[in-house]
Parts: sequence; C-alpha cells; structure tokens
Amino acid sequence: MSINLDQAQQTFIVEAREQLQAMEESLLQLENDPGDDDAIGAIFRAAHTIKGSAGLFGLEPIVSFTHIVEDVLDRLREGSVTVDPGLIAVLLKSGDHMLELIDVVANQGSTLQPPALAREIELCQMLQEYQAPTIATESTPTQQTETTEPGEASLWHISLRFGPEVFRNGMDPLSFLRYLQTLGEILDITTLTDAMPATEAWDAESCYLGFEIEFRSAAGHAAINEVFDFVREDCLIEIVAAQDIEPEANTGLVASAQAQVDESTAMVTTGELMPDQRSSPRVPAQVSPDKQAVTSDSKGKDGTYVRVNADKLDELINLVGELVIASAGASLLARTCQNDPLQEATSSVSGLVEEILDGALRLRMIPIGETFNRFRRVVRDVSQELGKDIDLIISGAETELDKTVVEKIGDPLMHLLRNAMDHGIETAEARRSAGKPAKGHLHLNAYHDSGSIVLEIADDGAGLNRDRILEKAQERGLIAPGASLSDQEIYNLIFEPGFSTAQAVTNLSGRGVGMDVVKRNITLLRGTVDLDSQPGKGTVVRIRLPLTLAIINGFLVGIGQSTYVIPLDMVQECIELSEDDGLASREQGYLDLRGEVLPLVYLRDHFHHEGPASRRQNVVVVRYADLKAGLVVDDLLGEFQTVIKPLGKLFGALRGISGSTILGSGAVALILDVPALLTQIAQTEIRYTPTQLQQANAR
Repeated sequence: MSINLDQAQQTFIVEAREQLQAMEESLLQLENDPGDDDAIGAIFRAAHTIKGSAGLFGLEPIVSFTHIVEDVLDRLREGSVTVDPGLIAVLLKSGDHMLELIDVVANQGSTLQPPALAREIELCQMLQEYQAPTIATESTPTQQTETTEPGEASLWHISLRFGPEVFRNGMDPLSFLRYLQTLGEILDITTLTDAMPATEAWDAESCYLGFEIEFRSAAGHAAINEVFDFVREDCLIEIVAAQDIEPEANTGLVASAQAQVDESTAMVTTGELMPDQRSSPRVPAQVSPDKQAVTSDSKGKDGTYVRVNADKLDELINLVGELVIASAGASLLARTCQNDPLQEATSSVSGLVEEILDGALRLRMIPIGETFNRFRRVVRDVSQELGKDIDLIISGAETELDKTVVEKIGDPLMHLLRNAMDHGIETAEARRSAGKPAKGHLHLNAYHDSGSIVLEIADDGAGLNRDRILEKAQERGLIAPGASLSDQEIYNLIFEPGFSTAQAVTNLSGRGVGMDVVKRNITLLRGTVDLDSQPGKGTVVRIRLPLTLAIINGFLVGIGQSTYVIPLDMVQECIELSEDDGLASREQGYLDLRGEVLPLVYLRDHFHHEGPASRRQNVVVVRYADLKAGLVVDDLLGEFQTVIKPLGKLFGALRGISGSTILGSGAVALILDVPALLTQIAQTEIRYTPTQLQQANAR
C-alpha cells in the first residue's frame, strides 16, 4: 500500500487556513473582551494544531515560528501575560505571517521572499517581549512533572501501540517519531515484531506497528503526550518518567546510543494490544469496553462530514443539469407516443431527477457568515489606519447561497466596506459636532427575498449629497435637464460608468470611484445593486443576487416560433388580453391592473421578431425588487426546470438576455434578464422629461 502524502499535505494546507481564520476571529473577539477565556483557549488550540500538523510533515519553518507564538499564547493562558492592544496586534500579524508560510508550502518549490523574512525577524523580536525571560531551546513551554525542574533533561519511557486504522486514516506513524525528536533525543527504540500475522491473514492497509521508546527530553509529560494528539483515537500510549519505573527495570535504560528509525521495518504485530515488552512487567494503560464504545461512537459522528473537492461538486451539478435536459426530452417523447405506462415511468424519473437536482444544489449552499466574518479584520485594520472608531455589526450570517456566488461577491463587498469607512463614516470630532456617538457603525446583513438573496451594507455616516450628484449627472449628460427623479434614482446614478463623486459630493468624496466596477461585477452574477441615503444619517447599499448560478425554475413563453424562459420566482401572475384590450394597451403603453398602472414591454418588438402578433396575446406580470412590469407574449407554455448555459462573448452586449437553455425537444431557448428589462424601463422614464417620453412612445 502507498500512502498519498501529497493529498494529506493538501488537507493540512486547507485545514491550517481554516484554523488561522478561526484564530483571527477569536483574536478579534479577545480584543473586544480581554477576559474571554474561551477565546484564549481557541487561539491556543489553533496555533497548537497548526504546529503539530506542520511537524508531522517536517515543515520546520512553520514549526519554529509557530512554536514562539504558541509559547506566548501558553503564557497568556496561564495568566503570565495580559491582553493589551500591542499583544493583539502582534498576534494578528503573526497569524498573517503563518498564512504566508503555509502559502509557501502550497506553492511547491517557492521560498519566503526577503521582505517576509525581515517581517519574521521583526515579529520574533516583538514576541520575545511577551515570552518568559529564559526559555530552553529544545523544549516546549508546557506543564512539567513535579519531579522535573524546568529546563532539566529527563528520561522517559514511551510505550506506543498504533491501531489498525492508522494508515486508512491518512496517518504516517513514522512522522510522529520524527516530530518527537524535535522535543528531545530518542536513545533507544524497539520495534515490536512478535505478533506478525500469518501471510494469508495479512492486510496491506492495516497497521500492526508498536514501539517501545527510551527518550531524553526537557519537555514535560504533557508536551510529549501532545505529540500524539492527531492519532490519539487510533493508538494507545503510555508515557512514564524513568524515576517512576522500578529500579531493576531501569537497568541499562540508557545503555544504547540513539537508534535511527528504520523506515523499511515491516509493519508488524496484530491489531490486539501486545503485552509490555520491557524487562520489568507493568500494566500498560488499557481501554475498557465502555471507553472503546464511546471512542467508536465519537469517530462515527466525526465521519458524518466528508471534505469534497469543489471541482468534483461542480462536475456533479453539471452532470445533473444534463440529466435534467435528457429527462425533459424523454418526457416529451413519451407524451408524443401516447403510451400511458411509458408516460407514468418518465414522470417518476422526472420527479427523482428533480429531487437529485435539489439535493446537489444544496450541497453547494454555504452560509454567508464565513465571508462576513472575514471583514471583521478589515474593519479593524482600516479603522485604525484612518484613526476612526468603527464597529462592525453582522446579522443574517446563517443565510445560505451558492458557494460560487459567495466566492465572487467578496471583492465587491470589500470595496463597498472600504468606501463606507473611508468616505461615509465621519471622524470622531465630526460625529460629536453633529450630535452623534463618537463610534461609527457598519452593518452587514443578509436575508432571502422572493427567491433571491439580499446583502445590505449600511453605515451611519454623513450620507450622500443629493443636489451635488444631480448637478454632476446633468453636467455629464446622464439625465436631461428638468427630468423628475426620485432620491433613490439620483443616488443610483453614481453607479453609472464614468461617474465619479470624488470632486462632486461633499462629506463623501470618492465614494463613487470604482462603483461602476462594483456594479459590473455584481451584474456578472446576474445581480443588481441600488443605493439609498439620508443626509446626516447614513447610506445603505443593497445587492440582490440569485441563490444559484447553475439552475433555475423557469416559465416558458412563446413569441412566434421562438421560446423564452422567465425566472419563475419573478412571475406574479398571467393575464390573457382580449383583442380590444390588446389594441388599447398597445396605444397607451401600459395596462390598468386592478387600478394599478402596469408598464408593458412587448417582447416581439423588443427582440425585433418579424411577422404579425397573435390575435390574443398574454401578459406575464413580473416583479423584481420594487420594479414591476408586464411582458407581452404570444403563448404561455408552462413551468420548466432550466439549466442555465452561459452565452458566448459574441452575445456579451445583448441586453435583456442572461443565458440560454436546451429544451426537451433539443431547441435552444433564451433566458430573459428580467432585472435588466425592468431597469431599462425605469431608466427610460428617468432620462426623458414627461413630454419627451410621450413623443418617444408616439414614435
């Protein structure tokens, strides 16, 4: 059997990054609450886990630096060091450097750059201020036994029995022995070979390894015991100080020089525990049946989660999407055959495919909270850089959306947060003079609404200057003079390309810089962004995103021989127009829907379809956010589960279309970009005066 150490190391890299993220969150929590013992424990465990895992792979740069960090954290845990801003700052920077060291491992063959090496030296000097005055070079500062003075090397006997599942769990027994050598000197090691199974009973994937080790170290019992933390459930270990062993058993304990571990030693001994191999009989630590049952149960619980490569998950969803298309084709064929048993069978298959699809999509849904929490560090660092006291409030962290969307929304959110801190929230002096608390507040919120997810970034800063934005927009020709716009429509103008408020908006200079890039990135995710502001009270930016980018439930409509798909979660109702109502509505450009004025979009005209429209047309009432309109089509074809296929670059500038799909018949149907259509209607009303709008409609 060959153990894939590369795969194990990749797992270490992923988990180490997760540990560093957890460490950073706990450090920020500790900064807010210096007396939080749970946060201190979580920080120490994260550093200790990273150091231990790195030691197993022989990653000495990570081990040596993290050892210093762990020493400081151990003193913090003991109360020898108190929490202060300087300590939090150096520990946060140490976490950043540990991430750099891990990235070096991830980029195989690369080395730490000179600036990073200089930072490491500087960090070590800063950490030394929090370390104990004297530290043994070869020891880990942990609990010493009562009979051992700190820094004094002692003799230990280690009785180690690995369980049969060690290899299958991705562990290398020899790596633990190599890591043990970093704490001291292995004087003698005996590999147990007297329980080797018969050849026919040999299992190449099982571990039959056991060792008796004589060890000299200045480390305490706890430090030596922690070497085996990562394999504790799969082994039995007993560590005894030499002075605790019977005198006759101690004879010749240090007779031999350090033995080298023979990596070619056969994997021996049975899965059952062997008796103690030393000359003086003593009872090794045995596990009771009850304890064994508990261990097995806990391992079962740990096994309920499986780490899956994201690419494999994407491949699964793509295949399920193709299965949906194939299932639709089979259902269509079954209906044309007019075979009742066949239709019933294809209907059952379609239902199962839909369940598989929903389950596959749920696999890729993750809470937005992990992304939100990463901004705590950003808010802390930027607010300190700006000399402002800003608090980040997070709500709706449990709201789930597609992993692909989460990954791509991070940069736009980062940009919006930085702008809010830099240009939205005032200085403490300005806030006090305005009658506000000196501390500013940023609020990140997420919630579901009408089949979409809404992300809100709100600040309690100075707000936007409506008049200056309107003036600047008129100067740039974005709106016609005399046009009537609502406040929100004016604020949203800063998302227009080329519109910069850097010299246009007082109290908020620069918020518009790059906002068109933010909007473009959100649009690529089939999302929309709008902004609302109240002078002196703050600004709210709302981002609406689809829950998933892969598959949607659609409503099929027909225009002549062409078929379009409308996202079902945006459809409110369908209305059949009589011939007279259709003529009247076409002249007016709107429909009286139970006393409500409903603007109409004639898709046949919008997409330049040739040929006459059908005598009886239908209106699909769609809504997105606060916008509402009626889409006039020829035929209503019913619901359809749609696999979204992206359009090529040739169609990138096509307005009103977000993608395509393949119908059961094999024909291609275009998916309507309802937000873009409704926004286009709103912009048409914005850019023209009422008189101009009437003239445009008349033409």
